[in-house]
Amino acid sequence: MQVFIVGGAVRDELLGRPCDDRDYVVVGTTPDAMLAAGFRPVGKDFPVFLHPTTQAEYALARTERKSGHGYHGFTFHAAPDVTLEEDLARRDLTINAMARGADGSLVDPFHGQRDLAAKILRHVGPAFAEDPVRILRIARFAARFADFSIAPATLTLMQDMVASGEVDHLVAERVWQELAKGLLEDKPSRMFEVLRSCGALKRLLPEVDALFGVAQRAEYHPEIDTGIHTMMVIDQSAVFGYPLAVRFAALCHDLGKATTPADVLPRHIGHEQRSAQLTEALTARLRVPNECRDLALLMARYHGNIHRAAELRPNTLVELFEKTDALRRPERFELLLAACCCDYTGRGGWQDRAYEAPQRLRCALRAVNTVDGGKIAQQCVDRGDIPQRIHAARVAAVRLALQETAQQPEQG
Repeated sequence: MQVFIVGGAVRDELLGRPCDDRDYVVVGTTPDAMLAAGFRPVGKDFPVFLHPTTQAEYALARTERKSGHGYHGFTFHAAPDVTLEEDLARRDLTINAMARGADGSLVDPFHGQRDLAAKILRHVGPAFAEDPVRILRIARFAARFADFSIAPATLTLMQDMVASGEVDHLVAERVWQELAKGLLEDKPSRMFEVLRSCGALKRLLPEVDALFGVAQRAEYHPEIDTGIHTMMVIDQSAVFGYPLAVRFAALCHDLGKATTPADVLPRHIGHEQRSAQLTEALTARLRVPNECRDLALLMARYHGNIHRAAELRPNTLVELFEKTDALRRPERFELLLAACCCDYTGRGGWQDRAYEAPQRLRCALRAVNTVDGGKIAQQCVDRGDIPQRIHAARVAAVRLALQETAQQPEQG
C-alpha cells in the first residue's frame, strides 16, 4: 500500500498558499484491506474511506470511463493494479494532477509544476471533455488565480463542449455549488469572463449573459455597459470581503436592465421589478439557498430607493423598512446596505463623493426602533387602528431624528 497527497494540497504548497484540506490517494490495495486497517467507508459512487484517527479522506486509485451524459455519466474502476499516473490522468487540470509521496518526492507526469510557473490553466487530456462540471471548475480557478491564463487548446475544448450540448446536462445543484465557490474567490468577474468566452454563460446563466452590451446611464459614467458594471460590482464585493449572500445579490441586482427597450437606452425605467422577476426565475432554476435568494430579491427591488435615501420622505423611509423587514431582520438589512455599497462603488468615479445613504438609513431605522408598538396598541380602542397608529408614530420619529441630524454642526 502506497499513500500520496494529491491535487490542490500539492498545488497550493508549490504556490506557497495555505491549504487546510488534504486529499490522499492509496495505490496497490483493496477496499477489504482498508476496512481491515480501520478505515471507514463513505460515498457510494467510488471507494473513499475516512482515516480512523484524522478522519481525512483516502480514495483508492481509480480510472473512469464515460457511460452517459453529465456529471454522473461515468463508471469507475478501482483495483490494486491501477497506477498513480492512471489516477492522475483522470483529473481536470495539470496543476491539479500532481502528487507528493510519503518520502517527499513530487510525482508530476503532466507537467503541472511547469504550468504553475507559467501561470497557465491547461487540461490534462481529452477526457476533460467528458465532464461538463470541468467548465465551471476551470472558470472558478480563473477567479482564484486571476493572473493565470487559459491554454488556447483548453478554451477550444470548452467551446466544443458547449457546442455539443454537453454543458446542458449539468444539474442545477452542481451549477450553484460551483457558482457559489467562484463568487467567493478573489476576482469573481473572471469566472463569468471565462464562461462567456466559451459560450457557457449564455446556456447556464442567460439572465447574466444578456447584460453585456446593454448601455446604462450612471451618475459618474455617462454610459457604461451594464454587464461590465455588474462585474465591477461583484469584484467590489470581493474587495470588501462580503459573504456569499451579498456577492450573489450584487450579481443579480440589475438583471432587469437587459429587458429595457432599445429606444429607451441608456435610461432604465422600472427595471427593479423586472430584475426581481428574473432573479426569482434564476434562483428557482438553480435551487439557490433561501438566504441568498431573499437578499438578492430585496436588492433587485429596493437598491434604487436605497441609493435615493436622501430624497425620500420619512413616510417612504418607514415603508422601505417595513417592506424589507428591517425591524425584525436588522442583520439582513445591513447586508442589503453592503450590497448597495458595492453597487455604488462598482462604477468608477465614486472616490470623490462618499456614499451617504447607509448613514441616513441607519439613523432613520434607529428612530423607528424607539417607537413602542405595544404601548400604542394598548392605547387603541379600535384594534383595526393599531397598524396605522404605529406607522404614523414611526414616521414622526424618523422626521424628528432627521431634522435633529440636519441641525447638528459638521465635525471637522
